[in-house]
Amino acid sequence: MLAFIGSAPAADALKRAHPAPHRLRSVLGLEAKNPGIVLPDADLDLAVRECALGALSYNGQRCTALKILFVHQSVLPGFLDRMSRAVEGLRPGMPWDDGVTITPLPDLAQVRKQLDLVDDALGKGARVVNRGGGESCQTLLLPTVLHPVAPGMRLYDEEQWGPVVPVVAFDDLETPVSYVLDSKYGQQVSVFGNDPETIGRLIDPLVNQVCRVNINSQCQRGPDVFPFTGRKDSAEGTLSVSDALRVFSIRTLVAAKEHPDNRALVARIVRERSSRFLNTDFIL
Repeated sequence: MLAFIGSAPAADALKRAHPAPHRLRSVLGLEAKNPGIVLPDADLDLAVRECALGALSYNGQRCTALKILFVHQSVLPGFLDRMSRAVEGLRPGMPWDDGVTITPLPDLAQVRKQLDLVDDALGKGARVVNRGGGESCQTLLLPTVLHPVAPGMRLYDEEQWGPVVPVVAFDDLETPVSYVLDSKYGQQVSVFGNDPETIGRLIDPLVNQVCRVNINSQCQRGPDVFPFTGRKDSAEGTLSVSDALRVFSIRTLVAAKEHPDNRALVARIVRERSSRFLNTDFIL
């Protein structure tokens, strides 16, 4: 049994290393590009608070992070203003310092990757909207909110795995829905709004593309009573407490053709406890 949360290349390498790969059963949590969708009637203070936490907790280095934000054009200025102030208020520093939210990335290669994504977006028309965005010192990279992000930029499709927040403006709900439909990932999505009809219409297509739709909250792993999985390239199998027995078990049964003699035989085996396995007389 291989239970693993990480990148697809790492999971593939582990699976290939198994001496009998067809015997290996895998439950994998892999990459994601979880979008947040901010509707015109969203509570902007709530949406910004959840989006900032969702995009930047653990420096954005978690598969359940919000990786791209779709914001309706009518509320975009207010959202960007609030988001910039929220991000600028996050304190950078070392993990052991009190009140620190943004900490160093694991190595310089991660910083270079983030800056390459930022440079690509800037070269194709995006701009940094928060003070200090894109600044770095060794492995410490300040959060970077970018807008407008559009198709053709690497940040639009690639999982950044870092403190970079791409923002896409939309007028028609088909824009974020089409993004989810076309994405190779399918873990989670967050929807921010208060109109039940609009959110209800969004839920139906989204639940066939992702495995968790969060209403007015960030994407997240827990609580453990919820299943943790994904569609498309984001997962294989399901991780959860209640699913553990299913995951680690292979369903097995004993069957016999319908016949009075077989009924009597099975009944005697059960009654006389001749088998530890066959201990339930369940005949369809």
